[in-house]
Amino acid sequence: MDTTAELGSFLRTRRAGLRPEDVGLVAYGTRRRVPGLRREELAQLAGVSVAYYTRLEQGQSTGASDGVLDAIARALRLSPDERAHLSNLARPPRAARRPAPRAGSARPATRRLIAAMDGVPAVVLDRRFDVLAWNPLGHALIAGHLPADAPERPAARPNTQRMLFLDPHTRELYPDWPGEARRAVSSLRVAAGAHPDDRRLAELVGELSMKCAEFAALWSRHPVRRCAFGTKSFHHPLVGPLELDFEMTRLPDSGGHGLLMYGAEPGSPSEAALRLLAREAVTFYAP
Repeated sequence: MDTTAELGSFLRTRRAGLRPEDVGLVAYGTRRRVPGLRREELAQLAGVSVAYYTRLEQGQSTGASDGVLDAIARALRLSPDERAHLSNLARPPRAARRPAPRAGSARPATRRLIAAMDGVPAVVLDRRFDVLAWNPLGHALIAGHLPADAPERPAARPNTQRMLFLDPHTRELYPDWPGEARRAVSSLRVAAGAHPDDRRLAELVGELSMKCAEFAALWSRHPVRRCAFGTKSFHHPLVGPLELDFEMTRLPDSGGHGLLMYGAEPGSPSEAALRLLAREAVTFYAP
């Protein structure tokens, strides 16, 4: 990924989202050639020279200090996730980089762990959102239309990003598909900024940009947010509506693997539907 181009695009989208009156500046005149803040206005707020900020936005200045990045982040009102993303883009690693990891697999202990999670849908993802493993309920919840052994075949592994944007079955699974799409792109932006040298991750972004106009439009807005927990709505083809909490936790010493788990509020209709799915999946999705 070209971090200099990404940095300029990210800063411009954030400048465009702020008006002078939003940050306490007086807007003189009603005709402005650019949406949002001008470069000189942002530089004034951040306490840096216009020339320096312009070079930074154009990718001509590298190694900006923490102080400068913090000042720009405050001026742009960036969230903590966006601030970290700004740092990744402005100061990508300069040391010799190790090759991006090849297709891996979940550790045997991780597989045993998720297999023991009775009643809890669980999915193991790598940093590119490839599915490395799932337990039967995790498979039934998010991809029952795919073979249960699909994660075991690296060349055809499901990818949750690709499924969401290119698989009609997955699209129908989410009643609020636009919201789920925004959440997915926000997470993918975080991953791409943290791993700019990951060729396969860049290829995934390129594929989705070419094949899905909705993805391309969302990607161009530079949403950035670590979506590690929250609530998701499903409309499952077997059990109907589900409202599930989710948690994503990073597994230590795994090269960026994450464990995604879902759960329902005790006593809720969603908990009953999840129990029903666990029973139905045994026979409906059996090979």
